[in-house]
Amino acid sequence: MCMLAGSFSGFGADVDIHADTTVALNEVMVTAKRRPLATVQNLSGAELQSLSSTSIADALKYFAGVQIKDYGGLGGLKTVNVRSLGAQHVGIYIDGVRITNAQNGTVDLGKFSLSTLESVSLYNANRLENAQSASEYASGATIYMRTRRPVSDSLSVMGRWGSFHTYSGRANVQFNRSGWSGFVDAEYLNSRGDYKFRYKSQYEDTVGVRRNSDIEYLRVEAALFKGTFSSHLYYYDSERGCPGGIVRRLSDKYNNVGREWDRDFFAQASYLYRIAPKHHVNFIAKYSHEYLRYCTDYPENQNTARVNNHFWLDDAYVSAAYAFMPFEWMSVNAGYDARMSWLDADLKRFSTVRRFDQKGVVALQMRYRGFQLASSLLFQHYHDHTITHVGAADPLHKFTPAVSLGYSIGGFTARAWYKTIFRVPTLNDLYYTQTGNRNLKPEYTRQFNIGLEYHYDARRVNASVQADVYQNVIDDRIVCLPLKGTYTWTMMNYGKTFCRGLNSTASCRLAIDRSWYVSLLMSLTWQRDLNRTNPDDTDTYNKPICYSPTLSYGITGIVGWKSLSLTVSDLHVGERMWSYADPEDILRPYNNVDLKLSGRWRNWGASVEINDLLDVQYEHIPRYPMPGRTVRVSLSFNL
Repeated sequence: MCMLAGSFSGFGADVDIHADTTVALNEVMVTAKRRPLATVQNLSGAELQSLSSTSIADALKYFAGVQIKDYGGLGGLKTVNVRSLGAQHVGIYIDGVRITNAQNGTVDLGKFSLSTLESVSLYNANRLENAQSASEYASGATIYMRTRRPVSDSLSVMGRWGSFHTYSGRANVQFNRSGWSGFVDAEYLNSRGDYKFRYKSQYEDTVGVRRNSDIEYLRVEAALFKGTFSSHLYYYDSERGCPGGIVRRLSDKYNNVGREWDRDFFAQASYLYRIAPKHHVNFIAKYSHEYLRYCTDYPENQNTARVNNHFWLDDAYVSAAYAFMPFEWMSVNAGYDARMSWLDADLKRFSTVRRFDQKGVVALQMRYRGFQLASSLLFQHYHDHTITHVGAADPLHKFTPAVSLGYSIGGFTARAWYKTIFRVPTLNDLYYTQTGNRNLKPEYTRQFNIGLEYHYDARRVNASVQADVYQNVIDDRIVCLPLKGTYTWTMMNYGKTFCRGLNSTASCRLAIDRSWYVSLLMSLTWQRDLNRTNPDDTDTYNKPICYSPTLSYGITGIVGWKSLSLTVSDLHVGERMWSYADPEDILRPYNNVDLKLSGRWRNWGASVEINDLLDVQYEHIPRYPMPGRTVRVSLSFNL
């Protein structure tokens, strides 16, 4: 509200304003982009929605340095590995709050949809912002999912049909009133997953239909926002088949008929409180509950042990972070996190366990005349307590530093960073019946990175290119190895890995006129991930790590006209070794071409997606064939 007197000209007309006249001006938000000191890749807005993808795992495959592990089938587990650090070294965040799993350390990204997201970002190391939680400094790589905040009241429904008897529906209600905004989003999916496959090698040629690859799930999310307050509710309930590896010429007769049931719930809230212009405090609270049942105890199951196990995992988390800006170019940060996890199971001789996890961090950030500096010192402490008579592992604690340097001039930015971190053994690593080892040491990781970045912004053209060379060294890698005979395995610290590589990305968006635009996204990864465990073992020393490709790249083109868009992408993954027993045991390279056509007319929207357009038969894991060509047709209505 403004009190004006005199005359005012602009916006195409002259207006006389008399004394004591009140004029209401529309809100104007001014934003400025600061080039991040961290190495970051981002997908947002129209580009994110134009991709042929439905889950977070599908979107992440477009980033450089990312490897997706998919165990086949529409209901298969999907995990992400960044720069060969391992899935347990990747932190997953939604609206700045971490999604965790103390039981096995991994997050199944297939459980999270893109439908409610505004952006997905991948940071090598971590974000560098004021008042971050201590947990954000505790990962080798971090993935941030930002929820889209509603700007108006709306209702939308969507129906989708897909290959392999796949049907899904989604409903979304959102509002924006008196500074408050929020949404409720619900999705149901049912799929048989009975896709045909062909497995061909030098010795065999198997053709069959994938069995026990069905999935049925219900996902419900709700969120509420106001200013710097953010909250999120999430519920996921599913039953899925766990398909086993195919057997030569017998894939339709012998099937792994394992089944898995999941019920996940979490509630989280965060609030950034500005005490004064120079003092900010960030509070976070979260509670989550996960139930898992895994059953293979069926009469027709002939090729695996029969079990019927139930697991219950509860997790409570609080965080407080403080930022002080004594000068415009400097900020001092401190944070403390506390997390309590409870794991129980009905396995024989299983130790019900509680884990208390504490993290504290102090960090300094400076930006002065193009120069940037960020440094942090993180302290982590883990203490387990077992309720049964079996003793707990010894407490773990360690300090780990990180430092980043950068300089920006014009559109160019040069950066270098170093980070050390450790990955604590999961509760399964330590306490799982028969395989758990309470004497495990944490994995210790050292990361080095040097990179260059260039941005060009003009009226109709936005372009950027970045390249980073990196080196990762991991000591005391945690693996599962046979200890006493073929059938007795245990978790052990065995191994040192050395990874050296190059990540490069480029993007360009051209607005030809008011109706037409073209976007091009490219990513390239070259890396050598080597086993440096035992120099005396000539069969494995200095050999590539299993499942780690040397070369992978992606090219995505988007053409848009008014409300229509066409997206074509080609993702290439090079050959990967999967067994040291025979150097000829390699997974063949493949190209995956995806296509998506989408458009809107008034309140209606429609899209056609074709994944693996050329029907290439490929695998992420040996003998777990992927579905091949998949078609999805969607129709939506918005009100």
